[in-house]
Amino acid sequence: MPGKKNKKENKFLKNYEELKNQLARALADYDNLKKRTEAEKEGWFKFSSARIVQKFLPILNMLRDAQKHIEDQGLAIVLGEFQRTIDEEGFREIEIRPGETDFDSLKMEAVETVESKDKEKQGKVAEVVLTGWQSKNEEDEKFVIRPAKVKVYKSDIK
Repeated sequence: MPGKKNKKENKFLKNYEELKNQLARALADYDNLKKRTEAEKEGWFKFSSARIVQKFLPILNMLRDAQKHIEDQGLAIVLGEFQRTIDEEGFREIEIRPGETDFDSLKMEAVETVESKDKEKQGKVAEVVLTGWQSKNEEDEKFVIRPAKVKVYKSDIK
């Protein structure tokens, strides 16, 4: 009978190890699912936040234009709050220095070319017509919610 007992013990141990491995795989699968679901959820929040901010950008432009003409302190406060809210949502203006910044087709849209006799200026932004917006996060810096509309220098010298 000792042989039968060993066989039963071996079969039991084999089943135990198999179940233990299945449990470990199931727990790893669950952990991976949890991480993937969290990443997808974060992506959806970022996308929905971007869509809402994108819809408010024309209003921000109108308020900025109004502020240029009437220079109202109350309007300046509203603009500051508007900017702070967009910042808190994780977005910032695309930084462009006219005459210095090279045209970047991933972040900008050329609406006009400007002739220049200075060959050094060729391909540089001449003027920002409409501010562009992108993610503040360095990992998502290429995530542009609105490209900047710019005028670009074009050299007439061949």
